[in-house]
Amino acid sequence: MTNKIDTSWLRESATFTKPVIREIQRAANEGIYDIRGAGAKRTVPTFDDLLFLGASMSRYPLEGYRETCETEVTLGTRFAKNPVKISTPITIAGMSFGALSAPAKEALGRGASEVGTSTTTGDGGMTPEERGHSSKLVYQYLPSRYGMNPDDLRKADAIEVVVGQGAKPGGGGMLLGQKISDRVADMRNLPKGIDQRSACRHPDWTGPDDLEIKVQELREITDWQIPIYIKVGATRTFFDVQLAVKAGADVVVVDGMQGGTAATQDIFIEHVGIPTLPATRMAVDALKDMDMHRKVQLIVSGGIRTGADVAKALAMGADAVSIGTAALIAMGDNADEFEEEYNALGTSAGYYDDWQNGQDPTGISTQSDELARRLDPALAGRRVANYLRCLTLETQTLARAAGKSNVRNLEPEDLVALTVEASAMARIPLAGTDWIPGHGGRY
Repeated sequence: MTNKIDTSWLRESATFTKPVIREIQRAANEGIYDIRGAGAKRTVPTFDDLLFLGASMSRYPLEGYRETCETEVTLGTRFAKNPVKISTPITIAGMSFGALSAPAKEALGRGASEVGTSTTTGDGGMTPEERGHSSKLVYQYLPSRYGMNPDDLRKADAIEVVVGQGAKPGGGGMLLGQKISDRVADMRNLPKGIDQRSACRHPDWTGPDDLEIKVQELREITDWQIPIYIKVGATRTFFDVQLAVKAGADVVVVDGMQGGTAATQDIFIEHVGIPTLPATRMAVDALKDMDMHRKVQLIVSGGIRTGADVAKALAMGADAVSIGTAALIAMGDNADEFEEEYNALGTSAGYYDDWQNGQDPTGISTQSDELARRLDPALAGRRVANYLRCLTLETQTLARAAGKSNVRNLEPEDLVALTVEASAMARIPLAGTDWIPGHGGRY
């Protein structure tokens, strides 16, 4: 008979926690950094650290079932002849065919179109499934140039020049060989089954002056018809936004470090970039400093989950938000019904972050025809549409409670902060005070 050892007295190291020990052991065994998706898992200040001040005596709330609250947004009003008009301030972020299956891309197009908003291509080019089911499609122009051709640029409703992404600002993404199928290889002009790494910078320009020339080139290709977005990962956000405006952007997209549908090194995901909360404030400050707030529209992304997140981003000065991971979850990713298959992959429903491995049992982040057939794009698209409707209704509910007849009328004075950190980052007063820590500090 084995005597049971009492371990209740053992104390785990705060520095060398069990996850840290496991990662050291994995690195020692494999000799290479860890690659994953799903965004940062560390705790950072988020929109949860802000609260709305509902209307009562000093201003009156709107009656939810009798008084309207508008949600329409127009993106690209600066130079484009045909700005993108969306019915909700929530768009679908760029996620590539390659990272996602063709049915998943179709589902995103279906869901976005059903509620009158836009979706975005991602790296690797435009698929017929996505263009055919997207009433408004933004074409991403990335450093890799995978799948890029001028004809597809002209088919798009907007072009998004990607300078950086929230999960990996300053670094390129990864697409492992098991996801380079015949079709993906053909679209990207890559050998089948070989790991692909996206470039970290554009090959034909090295700075903001060159970017201005590239924006002009894209406008000429599209006859100035459609908006040009510029997307940056949230790092030196104040200066990056101003340089994007100087380069001629109609819309600036700022992606906080919580953004994480792309696969890259874990060390990037957890230790590079800044959270969406301070990035939003810095982007708005940059636009106001140039007298371009609302003239150049601002979209923020990275960790948007609920209508509360949407409403708080709008109150801080964004014109719209973009969702990625949440849209995949709405489609059915991380579903409990596939728990046994997740277990077989060494994980569990709700934790699966190895999207890059291509074995997603839901058929969403895979290039396996067998797995992809599990996803019904019509049903998945309906789920995405339902989720977008719910986010929109939640945003309207909060706007009405603050006495606003348009969600874009939400403003910073409608908010208070719960923590000193959030107050300083968002430049929102700490609840119950008029104090904003660190006000007037440098960027």
